[in-house]
Amino acid sequence: MAGSTHTVTNQAPPLVGHDVFTADRALTDAVGRHLAPQLREEAFAELSGLGRGCGSLQTQEWGAQANANPPVLRTHDRYGHRIDEVDFHPAWHRLLGKGVAAGLTAAWSRPGGHVRRAAGFVLWTQVEAGNGCPLSMTHAAVPALRTDPALAAEWEPRLTSRVYDRELRPARLKAGALFGMGMTEKQGGSDVRANTTSARPLAEDGTYELTGHKWFCSAPMSDAFLVLAQAPGGLTCFLVPRVLEDGTRNVFLLQRLKDKLGNRSNASAEVEFAGTWARRVGEEGRGVRTVIGMVAATRLDCVLGSAGLMRQAVAQAVHHCAYREAFGAKLADQPLMRNVLADLAIESEAATALGMRLAAAYDAAEGGDERERALLRLAVPAAKYWVTKRCAPVAVEAAECLGGNGYVEESGMPRLVRESPLNSIWEGAGNVQALDVLRALGREPAALDAYLTEVGAARGADHRLDGAIRGLLTELADLGAAEGRARRLVERLALVLQGSLLVRYAPPEVADAFCAGRLGGDGGAAFGTLPPTLDLASVVERARPVA
Repeated sequence: MAGSTHTVTNQAPPLVGHDVFTADRALTDAVGRHLAPQLREEAFAELSGLGRGCGSLQTQEWGAQANANPPVLRTHDRYGHRIDEVDFHPAWHRLLGKGVAAGLTAAWSRPGGHVRRAAGFVLWTQVEAGNGCPLSMTHAAVPALRTDPALAAEWEPRLTSRVYDRELRPARLKAGALFGMGMTEKQGGSDVRANTTSARPLAEDGTYELTGHKWFCSAPMSDAFLVLAQAPGGLTCFLVPRVLEDGTRNVFLLQRLKDKLGNRSNASAEVEFAGTWARRVGEEGRGVRTVIGMVAATRLDCVLGSAGLMRQAVAQAVHHCAYREAFGAKLADQPLMRNVLADLAIESEAATALGMRLAAAYDAAEGGDERERALLRLAVPAAKYWVTKRCAPVAVEAAECLGGNGYVEESGMPRLVRESPLNSIWEGAGNVQALDVLRALGREPAALDAYLTEVGAARGADHRLDGAIRGLLTELADLGAAEGRARRLVERLALVLQGSLLVRYAPPEVADAFCAGRLGGDGGAAFGTLPPTLDLASVVERARPVA
């Protein structure tokens, strides 16, 4: 007999069947702000199409399936031949194909490409963040390859293609290709100059034989990889194809896949090189300089990916609380929960605004704007440090908004929580970013000038922001023994930049809440501690995922 006690009430409906792009007011505002007028109609239509795909039940199911069925390493075939392949669930290939088709590796090939691609990356991360790694690596490989015009001419059309071809075969036979990266070694970690992988020159100019290992190799199923190795002239960047021109497999020995906390759908591998064929990229001994453009691009993707994760966490929390009732009222209408949701919402919007502003700086720098290029040098590591660190507490607090439901896998919130620390670790953890900011401050005066010009555009609009700028200038005036306080300094740089963007571009209630809680000393260490006199209801309503 069907139990009458099992009538389900007071539950939010699933957040499906909506346009994730148009429902995100912070993101749509940023795209409109940073794109030239003649590009907006096409870009909005394209992003809305992607947003509808992100919000569909089918796509969300693919994300869940890819996460629930991690990749499997196959080192040998049934006959004992070494093959070193990774098997992925069909859902992974569907997602990756959709991401490539959406232009998430094609920023370099069209006007406004970085802004359009950044918005798409924020959207696509919300479906399943694991497939973001190969998309990011492929996108970011372009500036490194451009140090060698011949290599760029050969590979860039493949990398920016919208065709996903999963087959392992010579790249010249493929309409599209993906790139991975292998920099880190077990003895050095972020200190890539400690790498021991060796590169021996071969008879053909620019070709080498690699011997060594990589402790982390991103996206090991890719068509080619950028790796660092010690050549006779010092640490050098190399392109390692997965399949050689004659169709034979390059020596690319996958030892094991990492068993990770989150990011389960994506493969990260340990790989050995033993007589592996490679092509030099850039000059010998200038490997770090060659890959620095790739590193900067992937660091921005860490910011964008974290912004996407935060947006999805906040959207789920606000959606749940808009329907769930307790003690006679909707949760979202109760003052304390409203404070929590508003606090989460301003953190999410600040991350989106900053990530999209930096994507716009990439477009401008590609067009020759040196001030924007200088801004990126300081702002990217500062944003990477701060935004990625804010992702985990946002995800955890948002899950708590759902109560016990948020601790259950079916809600999707545990997947966001597990994913949330990753971008803070990848592409240089917090201390690496902080030290990089100090290097920029010490060596590149144009970077600080560009930053101060950017935040100065908002001076006089909010007294709390003005006070934060004055305090920051005091700290910047004395950089002696700065390493010990580098994290505090970088945090302030990021917060002041976020505040200046929100004061200029966000609705007054959002900017007011951010300046009060982040710059004015009126917020606590936990979310939900904003001054109750603020217009928090409007902040929450703006964050609600209703198209």
